[in-house]
Amino acid sequence: MPVQSSDVQCLYMNGNNFIAGTGRRLRKRWIFWGAIFLWACVGVWNISRTMPPGTDVSTPPAAVDAADIRFLADLTYTGPQGPVYEQHIFDEVFDIVDRAETFIVADFFLFNELMGATDSPHRPLSRQLADHLMARKQAKPGLAVLLITDPINDVYGGSPSPLLAQLRAAGIEVVVTDLRKLRDSNPAYSALWRMFGQWWGPGDGGGVLPNPFDTEPAHISLRSWLSLLNFKANHRKLIVADRADGRLTGLVASANPHDASSAHSNIALLFTGEPAQRIIESELGIASFSGWRGHMLATSPQVAPATQPGTQLSFVTEQAISNHLLGAIATTRKGDVIRIATFYLSDRQVIDALLQAAGRGVAVRIILDPNRDAFGRQKDGVPNRPVANELVTQSAQRIEVRWYRTHGEQFHTKLALITRGDRLIASLGSANLTRRNLDNYNLEANVALDTALDSALASQMIGYFERLWNNEGGTEYTAPFGAYRDTDRGRYWRYRLMEATGLSTF
Repeated sequence: MPVQSSDVQCLYMNGNNFIAGTGRRLRKRWIFWGAIFLWACVGVWNISRTMPPGTDVSTPPAAVDAADIRFLADLTYTGPQGPVYEQHIFDEVFDIVDRAETFIVADFFLFNELMGATDSPHRPLSRQLADHLMARKQAKPGLAVLLITDPINDVYGGSPSPLLAQLRAAGIEVVVTDLRKLRDSNPAYSALWRMFGQWWGPGDGGGVLPNPFDTEPAHISLRSWLSLLNFKANHRKLIVADRADGRLTGLVASANPHDASSAHSNIALLFTGEPAQRIIESELGIASFSGWRGHMLATSPQVAPATQPGTQLSFVTEQAISNHLLGAIATTRKGDVIRIATFYLSDRQVIDALLQAAGRGVAVRIILDPNRDAFGRQKDGVPNRPVANELVTQSAQRIEVRWYRTHGEQFHTKLALITRGDRLIASLGSANLTRRNLDNYNLEANVALDTALDSALASQMIGYFERLWNNEGGTEYTAPFGAYRDTDRGRYWRYRLMEATGLSTF
């Protein structure tokens, strides 16, 4: 049968349509896989990028006179007459400010008056610190004051802080940390945010979405929420200033000048001398990569040798905190003791190191927050309860765990004490024992201390832990492990997923 011209034309058109359709499908596939490849590349780059100046610091141990070091602790507990608030840390912070001669460098994560959903009694720490800073600046107009903080206090641009604005108006240099320069702990989301969301810029103070940190009717923008979901922070809490005698005073803490956090239990180390100088250098690096173009000359004079040799301090930040702690745990042997008191414990390297230490016959005692209270909201115990169950079970109960009895506030302490032979090795400061805090994601600051076990300082720090562990004086500071034991496998694997991916706030 002869082929008609219309048939040829139809075949030709169908062929063209087939080729065109195939080309479109191929283009869509290339676009899709190209986008996935770009997303993966951005994610990988930003979890491994070079750390910016001032971060991942580990300073050489410096000999410090034991008389120039003080361990401080804030505790909230229930006594016979009701709630008791023992608070010392910010009294010392205010004293450092009030005695400053030529400069102050401070770095605090939370510095705001927001109360969240809590209506419990509080101390107006943010206002008190702001008033002390402004009063000292007014008394000494030549005083250089640099305050570094986190964008959370402006709700990532969505709700500009009146308190920070007031400090700036008083001549205090306020630097909001540029978190984009840090690595991404939540890469699955943050890679997309870097590709599309960050170009919108910060929030502008307007919006229709709820403010996650306050119950007031004020709202924030979608841009602020998108920034928040990166789950990263400058989490440091410290202050350094000089004194009339020319010496530097430093304080590194787990405590924030934050009204809703004012009842939390916390710890700090107050010291003078060389380590404080190293803190300044680190903080100026953070201020510089965050856009600060100022100048501050803050040098420490020559210090006489310690009259009580044997006490050494190092300033450690970010992953250097992990390196120091894991190294100290790894050298423990039977007869040594590891004491940890912390708000969060979830880092897999730390967990493995503790299990191995217990297997070597090292006594391991841990005081944890039960992870149930969060500024008036209730949590379900993740990550501490599943982790505690793992530690106790996997160690055949050689690892002992107790829970701090909170009543709306948090056991916000971050303290590790390792008794090794006749020495006490300690690490304390802002860093929780989590992947985000220890693996070069958040900005963190700790002090590493090495001192004689029979020193007054060692006795004070160990005495603090034992007071809580043993419920000394008849006060029930801590509860036994069974009070919050959690054997739920669903919560355990949810913790593991959250810790591994960064899809969490811990």
